[in-house]
Amino acid sequence: MKKVLILGVNGFIGHHLSKRILETTDWHLYGMDMSTDRITDILENEAYKSRMHFFEGDITINKEWVEYHVKKCDVILPLVAIATPSTYVKQPLRVFELDFEANLPIVRSAAKYGKHLVFPSTSEVYGMCHDEEFDPENSELICGPINKPRWIYSNAKQLMDRVIWGYGMEGLNFTLFRPFNWIGAGLDSIHTPKEGSSRVVTQFFGHIVRGENISLVDGGNQKRAFTDIDDGIDALMKIIENKNGAATGKIYNIGNPTNNYSIRDLAGMMLKLAEEYPEYATGAKQVKIVETTSGAYYGAGYQDVQNRVPKITNTCDELGWKPSTTMADALRKIFDAYRSQVAAAQALMD
Repeated sequence: MKKVLILGVNGFIGHHLSKRILETTDWHLYGMDMSTDRITDILENEAYKSRMHFFEGDITINKEWVEYHVKKCDVILPLVAIATPSTYVKQPLRVFELDFEANLPIVRSAAKYGKHLVFPSTSEVYGMCHDEEFDPENSELICGPINKPRWIYSNAKQLMDRVIWGYGMEGLNFTLFRPFNWIGAGLDSIHTPKEGSSRVVTQFFGHIVRGENISLVDGGNQKRAFTDIDDGIDALMKIIENKNGAATGKIYNIGNPTNNYSIRDLAGMMLKLAEEYPEYATGAKQVKIVETTSGAYYGAGYQDVQNRVPKITNTCDELGWKPSTTMADALRKIFDAYRSQVAAAQALMD
């Protein structure tokens, strides 16, 4: 019976992973976060109360609680991070302080107590890599100039990867996983009207619900390989299980190369799908697609990646995993999940 520690348990990955663990295993789950809006149903579920142990706290403040639970648990997932591009550009120091500095003591505790550290790297570490598919073992990690603070997230995460790899050379049992544009319900709040404050799928979805125009940054020709959250969680469960130590010392891209679409294509797909739902159709009819520049949308320090396709050969072979959800099905699941929230999101226009 594993004891799993999830820091950032109320986040996008955290709450989906918690639900899967409690539904499908006998593992005990220890979670910390500053809020509980995404995990309320889990915390209130009588069937889970003996295995779900939640503490409301902050990794930058409740350091003794964190270290004690790293020592107590078998698998450690520090999922606390800022991952919104507008923050990279406007508050780069905040990104570094949380994503690197606040997570470093947790990494050191995992090494100290001999735990399996499952750490979220990011597809962003590859930066503007020119490879057709990004290979965790061979692709070069290419970032822009210092005057583009957009890259502080990529750099902070890359440095953490290197530190963890260094601890691995000294015996740390670790696995680094790199999510490629995981999408699903609960990614960000659809109630946040400010542009750039959430990830692209949620941003577009909120605009459709409220009948607002969708802005395509620099033409929207940038491509991303989108991955359904449930496919991502399937891979994470196999990493946490770590059968025969297969995931130890490994770096895994977790993405779906077949769901590689431009941001412009994404907007079109979402608008077309919205027409099929009476709850969304009215708002969708009011939406116009407009173009803007990255400078106007994010700020002067932004720079983008034109293509980001994961090489997942080792992920599939070593974990016995493969992504199976099509883009159409992944989007439909999101539209289905939010049907009951449409009125509340529309009220933001009032």
